[in-house]
Amino acid sequence: MNRSIKPSHLLNAALCVALAGCAGVQPARYSGIESSPYLRSDPQDKSGRVPYRYALPADWHQYRKLILDPVAVYRGTDHQFGDLTDQDKSTLAAYMGDTFAKKLGKRFELTSTPGPDTLRVKLTLTGAVTTTTFAGAFAHFDLAGNVYNGVQAIRGREGAFTGSVIYAVEIRDAATNRLINAYVTKQYPNAMNIGASFGALSAAKTGIDKGADALVAQFD
Repeated sequence: MNRSIKPSHLLNAALCVALAGCAGVQPARYSGIESSPYLRSDPQDKSGRVPYRYALPADWHQYRKLILDPVAVYRGTDHQFGDLTDQDKSTLAAYMGDTFAKKLGKRFELTSTPGPDTLRVKLTLTGAVTTTTFAGAFAHFDLAGNVYNGVQAIRGREGAFTGSVIYAVEIRDAATNRLINAYVTKQYPNAMNIGASFGALSAAKTGIDKGADALVAQFD
């Protein structure tokens, strides 16, 4: 009898165990961000992408310009970077700054001068998870992983072994410095997005793309 166990069988077994408890990292109401005292659980958020929010009534159409502060990397003890390296944090922060500037620049005139028709947006990178090497891509081709990812895609949830990004957004009236809107969000690619499963930071970057689109849509 051949008692050898194929590596693929071991990976399948590991995949099944991992999928059984694949809840992912959940965002926190980070104590070190300025808007933390104002943030409350959002009962309308069914996806888990924006668990904490603060919002005042606002007419976004009165604002034509926007100041985008440099992206801050959160240093509080309640961060959710896990074992992410400082280099990876810097890479994601730079990508976030470029992506949000590009997309917000299509809606607003970007400026550095406060004014009555100007918003100030601060982004704080608070956590990230890298895509697990090989396993993230394997899950798309393995039967159990593909079924799991299909269900997660329908639910709008994370795929197996897929990375993600967590950050805080704080929006102020630039002239008065009044906090108008703030939230903590977790973003990740669609669970069936195979392309985002290649590369340790690819899923987190895709999450940043989606988050930037969501913020721009909020202003419409």
